[in-house]
Amino acid sequence: MDMFSTEFWPLVLVGFLAQLVDGALGMAYGLSASTVLASFGHPPAFISATVHAAEIFTTGASGISHAWFRNLDRMLFFKLVLPGMVGGAIGAYFLSTLDGSAVRPFVWVYLLLLGIMLLRRAFRRSDPTLVRAPGYVLGLVAGTLDAIGGGGWGTITTPTLIARGMQPRYAIGTANAAEFFVTLSISLTFLFTFDWRRYDLVIALLGGGVLAAPFGALIAQRISARVAMLFVGTLVIVLAVVGLLRS
Repeated sequence: MDMFSTEFWPLVLVGFLAQLVDGALGMAYGLSASTVLASFGHPPAFISATVHAAEIFTTGASGISHAWFRNLDRMLFFKLVLPGMVGGAIGAYFLSTLDGSAVRPFVWVYLLLLGIMLLRRAFRRSDPTLVRAPGYVLGLVAGTLDAIGGGGWGTITTPTLIARGMQPRYAIGTANAAEFFVTLSISLTFLFTFDWRRYDLVIALLGGGVLAAPFGALIAQRISARVAMLFVGTLVIVLAVVGLLRS
């Protein structure tokens, strides 16, 4: 296998930009990377396995960076981690047992909804469904959907935590740190239930992502969340609509 395939270097850039946004906003790494991989024509289980394998390293680097800058709420962290890991394992096992061609349109719809959610939250911070849910419920729901769609943990958890009144820096840092363990659970489940063998794409995504992680944590308090969410949400919606039309 040629490591420097036509997909390798574009995915390095995708990994860098996705992690820069994720580290700054607490969301959108998996969403961005999954949308691009889906536009390349890869099946849903392959996409989720690849993205989460890369995220083991990017979320680890991001979590350490946020811990260094003291952006963590330890009590909330422990409420999110275990349910998120359980939900992630359930979602990964469910996805690995389904036919890729049959699931692909539903994944595009899921990504489209996440894109719309980003645009909505660019103007409205509250979430009437999960804003009052206990931390373990939030972790379970976000972990399950993250595994099935290849992304969505931060998109669901971070704005919900902010809507509860938590300072953005702690919501972002806590969500990112917990995501490492959720990602690890998802990746281990795929390791035993699904064989994808495209480590070159994992290396490309994690290489760009690890480089961007410290910068994302550093600018977490300075970036315009509305502008970033508008940009990412619009991009995801466009790619999702194109993907649905092709499906």
